Amino acid sequence: MNSPVDAIAGCLWGTAVGDALGLPYEGLSRRRAAKLLGPPTRYRFLGSRGMISDDTEHACLVAQSLIASQGDAGRFANDLGYRLRRWFLTLPAGLGLATVKACLKLCVGVSPSSSGVFSAGNGPLMRCVILGVAVRDRDLLRQLVKASTHLTHTDPKAELSAAALALCSRMTIEATSEEELPSAFLTAFMEQEHLSEDHELRLIIGRVVQSVAIGQSTLDFAISQGWTRGVSGYVYHTLPIVLHAAWSHPRDYAKAVQSVIECGGDTDTTAALVGGILGARLGPAAIPQEWLDGLKEWPQSLEWIRQLGEQLAEVLSTQQLGPSSPPIRPKQLPFAGLLARNLGFLAIVICHVIRRLLPPY
Repeated sequence: MNSPVDAIAGCLWGTAVGDALGLPYEGLSRRRAAKLLGPPTRYRFLGSRGMISDDTEHACLVAQSLIASQGDAGRFANDLGYRLRRWFLTLPAGLGLATVKACLKLCVGVSPSSSGVFSAGNGPLMRCVILGVAVRDRDLLRQLVKASTHLTHTDPKAELSAAALALCSRMTIEATSEEELPSAFLTAFMEQEHLSEDHELRLIIGRVVQSVAIGQSTLDFAISQGWTRGVSGYVYHTLPIVLHAAWSHPRDYAKAVQSVIECGGDTDTTAALVGGILGARLGPAAIPQEWLDGLKEWPQSLEWIRQLGEQLAEVLSTQQLGPSSPPIRPKQLPFAGLLARNLGFLAIVICHVIRRLLPPY
């Protein structure tokens, strides 16, 4: 098992690289993506360079709030609500409708306990992998996942999926055998009463475990589920494809990330989630160096992300999480810098939208 520093840094870097690699493919079917962009072997967002989206930003916001709140669920929710509001005001592009509505409510003074809207979109999944990697106590993990989810999404399916993915992330970095992880997760899942009571989710997890056991590829699994035009942003579609890819390629970061991108659909999120899980398991060294070198971001650079991860790991190693811990100021990013970056990012996104209107079809 990796050290806490490597696990957290690997999670955040793995999230960022997967996010950047999958971003230009977002919303495309696998056939259109293959014709328009080619295979996901390199970045294709800004020439041969990559940029991150809200998936990585949310993971970093959670890391900041964990540091600031010291793991107290109430303080965590309030701090994350503040950071989501500030982040939203920097005009990030490509947000889900539920996240937009929740952030608007936060901006007009609605409390974090009431800001969520009824939706089962992917927002909570974007924030739960780093929670699973950072927090060992499973009762505390469940509280933090609930607090993070309800800030934006109140559909029970969103919380259940986020809790399951956080549990998977925790078990992945603790596992001694990759081959036994799917069955071990299924056992742990069934022991969690709040998860196993959902019949639909039990069936979903069971299908993934069975598919991995017979060696079915992630793409074939997606096709067998009827997702021929891509994996949607619905949590009960995203969760199984992420689990399948992570369990099918437990020692190969690149193949796992590429396998979900090849399925099409919400590729930046699925690749970011798989990348975060395997980055935590395998460490930063498992991420291809050319992908690290090609990720060009400012002010949220890989170096800044690494420093944030080191700060979180230091907090976790020097004191117990809890409400009695003294407050710590996490690493910050300049508001004006983020606003300028996001305006430039939006211009690039618009260029991609226009390009998609043109052949080949």
